[in-house]
Amino acid sequence: MARDEKLKLPEVLKEIKMSRAAFYRLRARGQAPKLIKLSNGQIRCRRSDLDAWWAAHEIAA
Repeated sequence: MARDEKLKLPEVLKEIKMSRAAFYRLRARGQAPKLIKLSNGQIRCRRSDLDAWWAAHEIAA
């Protein structure tokens, strides 16, 4: 089974075409894709979580 790709936050922001500030406002409202905080403080997003977030927003639109 293939491992789920982990995207860096700048990669996520580029894909969803959103500023960091707007993303964190979305996250504060609980509407952002699920993120993983690593022990070194860096943030990652699983490709599958981002794809699921996209799918949920396609249905809502």
